[in-house]
Amino acid sequence: MELLDRVDYRLVETSAEKEDICRLRYRAYTHEGAILPNASRMLTDRFDDLPNSWIFGVYLEGNLASSIRITVATADQPMSPAVDAFSDLLEPELARGKVIVDPNRFVADPNPVKRIPELPYLTVRLGYVACAHFNADIGTATVRKEHQAFYRRVFLQRPLCEPRPYPTLTKPLCLMAADYPEVRDRIFQRYPYFRSSQFERRMLFERRSESLAPLSLPPFPFRKLAVG
Repeated sequence: MELLDRVDYRLVETSAEKEDICRLRYRAYTHEGAILPNASRMLTDRFDDLPNSWIFGVYLEGNLASSIRITVATADQPMSPAVDAFSDLLEPELARGKVIVDPNRFVADPNPVKRIPELPYLTVRLGYVACAHFNADIGTATVRKEHQAFYRRVFLQRPLCEPRPYPTLTKPLCLMAADYPEVRDRIFQRYPYFRSSQFERRMLFERRSESLAPLSLPPFPFRKLAVG
């Protein structure tokens, strides 16, 4: 909780901010051998500019330490990295009217001097803030097999398939998911700093460049998530 006072979540809205994030992605992915080197030393893709994608930089005491992209898929705006790679599993859920929050491109500065043990939790917290803001039915994660334990423990997600080839990456990823309304309270009990206020959610997800209301979403109650 105390570390939240040292962290600044910034929504990327300018070209310069986006370049900083793309360079951070490149450093993080090449450090892990997850992508091949390229001349631009940046990593971007077609999902960065979607109207239903939000890119965040996580700044620790003023320094860019990590980043995550949140993509919200609905029947009206179905495009997201997870839906694209795992269409057989997620498109039926969209057809049922489900709202899918797809956090992706989670990266941290590979320089150990700029990292703290709590950084992954502080970064993935944004996925939970998004789930609350957009009234998610399903929260997803696309992760390597060795990272499944973290998402199972923190988000109570379960793998829905074996790892598959994933666009732009050299290592396969699997899809994990959870029924957000079902697991929400249990996660808040374990990680109370995942809670967020309506004011914080609006500040994070309303862009300065245009007055955006939250996506048009169905009211509660939601139907139970078919994938468990």
